[in-house]
Amino acid sequence: MSPSLNTNSSGSSKDEGAGVSPQNKTSWSSFLKSIASFNGDLSSMTAPPFILGTLSLTEFSAYWTQHPSVFVAPANEKDPAKRALLVLKWFLSTLKPSYSTRNDKYGSEKKPLNPFLGELFLGKWEDEAGTTELVSEQVSHHPPVTAYCIQNAQHGIKLEGYNGQKASFSRTIHIKQIGHALLTITPPDNPSAPAETYLITLPNIHIEGLIYGKPFVELNGCTYISSSTGYVGKIDYSGKGWVSGKKNSFTATLYPTGKEKDVLYTVEGQWPEAFSIREGSGKHGSVMDTYNARTAPITPLTVPALEQQDPWEANKAWEKVITAITKGDMDTTNAEKSKIENAQREFRRREQAEGKEWERRFFTRGEKAEEWWEDLVKGVPGERIESEKT
Repeated sequence: MSPSLNTNSSGSSKDEGAGVSPQNKTSWSSFLKSIASFNGDLSSMTAPPFILGTLSLTEFSAYWTQHPSVFVAPANEKDPAKRALLVLKWFLSTLKPSYSTRNDKYGSEKKPLNPFLGELFLGKWEDEAGTTELVSEQVSHHPPVTAYCIQNAQHGIKLEGYNGQKASFSRTIHIKQIGHALLTITPPDNPSAPAETYLITLPNIHIEGLIYGKPFVELNGCTYISSSTGYVGKIDYSGKGWVSGKKNSFTATLYPTGKEKDVLYTVEGQWPEAFSIREGSGKHGSVMDTYNARTAPITPLTVPALEQQDPWEANKAWEKVITAITKGDMDTTNAEKSKIENAQREFRRREQAEGKEWERRFFTRGEKAEEWWEDLVKGVPGERIESEKT
């Protein structure tokens, strides 16, 4: 199989214009008025073609692993506290590709294509970390949910999870991310021991810059990484306020489970730019590591060439829509997008009439969680996490 590099996460050949073009400013204003008066989940709205991106949400799963060497690093650290710190560092390294890449490349955030039920995105990264494989599948349409599995067998590390979104409007667009991820690591000092597990929660999002026609993502609130080895990473997100503060800022701490004041490590910076890792709490500990999100090397994700892809794979299924968006042909964009959406509605009607449920290709709904799950959840205060959907 001769692969091509045509992914959402690195080196994509897909091209889009920056922001909202002058000829679409009036339509953009009308769209803002419509979402401001809309009641319910904004993700159910039909967006005007000119704000569509060329990426499907199933492709977003690849943002977890643009840097495979950072992803596998915890699996090679024998000290449990430092291993938990490396998991925290890896998670922080995923924020820029997940929430800033499209703005950097296209000049503004774009609305992704809504995946159809059963849509797939498959690929792999190959570099000094070995082979890291990705499987991403749309497992639900109402509500829309994407499941994913990313694994590097050589290093004994695997990430599994699911992600959905609910969007609402209150002065700006607010997006609540639904779901979580589970990272499992084979202990490097005892390969025969049970795998360690890290529960990862997802940040909430709001969209800035709407009034100027150049929307960008800001993260808010806090997220957690709770480990079965007895450590918790807490990340607090903040943005630029009216008086002070820097855009896309965060402060993260790592501490023993249940002992939030006993900070072992502190990480501070701006997630699309750079951050530093210090021992202890506050700004006075010695810097032990730094990370520059702008200059960190990216490993391209390899996916099959279009002619070798399954019809259910994202790039193949959306090929005509992507081509039309790239050309700025909004009439064809809308027509081809409607063909896919109408075909899916017919599938759903037929299934309902026959009393059938869609059979997922790679994922199944998990059984009731085991005792270790409750221990992980204890490290995530105030969070409602649904174990049965993992």
